[in-house]
Amino acid sequence: MTSQVSLAVAEEFHPSLDTRLYQRILVALDSSDHANAAMQSATELADLVDTPVITGSHVYAAKLHDMRFRQMEGGLPEQFRQEQELERQRDVHDDLITRGLSIITDSYLDQAANECERLGIDFKRSSLEGKNYRELTRETNSGNYDLLIMGALGLGSIKGSRLGTVCRRVARRSAIDTLVIKEPERAIKKGPIVVAVDGSAKSYGGLLTGLALSKSWQIPVKVIAAFDPYYHYVAFNRIAGVLSEEAGKVFKFKDQEKLHEEIIDSGLAKIYDGHLAVARSIAGDFGVEIETELLDGKPHDAIERYVKKIKPSLLIVGKLGIHADDELDIGGNSEHLLENVDCAILLSMREYQPKIDVVSGVTTSWTHEAEARMDRVPSFVRNMARMAIMRYAQEHGHTVITQKIVDEATAQLMPNHAEQAMGEIVAAYDAGELKRKPAAEEVMRWSDEAVALLRTVEDLSVRGNLSMRAEKKARQEKCDAVEAKHIKPFLDAEAPDSAQPAAAGLPGSPEIHWQAAALARLMRVPEGFMRDRCKQSIENFARQNGHAEVTLDVAENGLKQARGEMEKTMMGKSEPAAKGGCPFGFGKKAQNSQDGNPQDASQ
Repeated sequence: MTSQVSLAVAEEFHPSLDTRLYQRILVALDSSDHANAAMQSATELADLVDTPVITGSHVYAAKLHDMRFRQMEGGLPEQFRQEQELERQRDVHDDLITRGLSIITDSYLDQAANECERLGIDFKRSSLEGKNYRELTRETNSGNYDLLIMGALGLGSIKGSRLGTVCRRVARRSAIDTLVIKEPERAIKKGPIVVAVDGSAKSYGGLLTGLALSKSWQIPVKVIAAFDPYYHYVAFNRIAGVLSEEAGKVFKFKDQEKLHEEIIDSGLAKIYDGHLAVARSIAGDFGVEIETELLDGKPHDAIERYVKKIKPSLLIVGKLGIHADDELDIGGNSEHLLENVDCAILLSMREYQPKIDVVSGVTTSWTHEAEARMDRVPSFVRNMARMAIMRYAQEHGHTVITQKIVDEATAQLMPNHAEQAMGEIVAAYDAGELKRKPAAEEVMRWSDEAVALLRTVEDLSVRGNLSMRAEKKARQEKCDAVEAKHIKPFLDAEAPDSAQPAAAGLPGSPEIHWQAAALARLMRVPEGFMRDRCKQSIENFARQNGHAEVTLDVAENGLKQARGEMEKTMMGKSEPAAKGGCPFGFGKKAQNSQDGNPQDASQ
């Protein structure tokens, strides 16, 4: 179950990042030292946002106590087993349990309410009856909270206890961020904060939380990544010990061992170091300086050793890691850390997926064959094609892009007609047809009158566009030269209905007249929904500013407005193109690989 997050936004942070902290906090209370420290942490976190709400919750089991009393009735002394006395004892016990546990619960909540009243924080009560872990889990996952805070131990702890059963059970089942307090005497805001990343969306979500806390509390944050380069060596030597000589030849053990030592292990180091590079990039956007360190060894063990050395006040990890499946409730490393670290631990369910180019730039490489294959793609779509292929590779778990992956991505991302068209473009490009000058006999001649009319258009790009339209019209009429009649329809103040867009306003809106130059500018936008949307934006701009006709200047300003609307719509989206849509994200800004100038679909 996904929590319905309603968190406060710290606007001073980088606008492209989710910088929210917790506004609706649930705290498990039982008046133990750990629970009291959990309440203190809740008030410290609430102090970072506007209009926070803290809900104190205590679960009591009246029905369970009633059942236990009836089970013990057989062991009562003889004088208490008289029917009349037994009924009286039952009534007294029922009243004690019903009223007594309610009074105890109210006392726990009163203590928290008084503290919130002193601090000016809105406080709500949650008195629950039933099995403690089950009722607390149900309340946690109700969709009303962003964060659960609870103590690692309760009133039933004994010497040597590290994690109570209620805490363990609820932490596994919680669908929201869960903060477990382990050092009652130490505030989580003391610092430093340690964040572990493994490339998963939840670990990067935890990183955002750590950065926000670091910036708010002015405490250092250290980011670590851990990988195990020794596992394959151990596993392969174990395998070698049980293989027969014949099986060893088939398995090619030595070749496999070399593959892992030289490629996979070094590749893992690069991948996890890449996660740290991504973390530095995110922190840079956040305006926070971080320290990073790559750890080797069994991840949870390496992190535990690091935490013992650094002694942070808070460790943040993704509750589920990069290899989690849909049925997993908590990752193995997170489970070990929850049990074994001494400091407070935040199990993050918040997700953040860094931009594909940031991730791929440090975790993905291309083979020479794949690069050669990309060189055949026309430059005007090459960058968009690379982004789509990197996204495909990342989604399928590839860190090295081969020619086969390029072909697979192209086949999946491109509709059949688009793939055929792209193939024709590539073939023409390879044959030099896109760069060669046309032969003299292929050049369309122009009459002097037609040339004079064309030169009345001052904008050279528009002039070129209109010249091609006039030539096409001449060829359609099987004429050897462009005459005035071919160019004039595109220049006339009153353009024919077939060439002039219909008004895009609401019913009853005055019809907008388009000048030929403005119409030609619109035709440079790719045909389809994008051109229609740009046309509507231009006409809306004209109406809003009192223009009776669309001139070239009005069109340019309307297109500028349309670009802004598209950028807002497409900001942060990194999903693959919908079926039937453009696979390479036409409409998003791309960087021209040759001249570095931004391009967009309205150019």
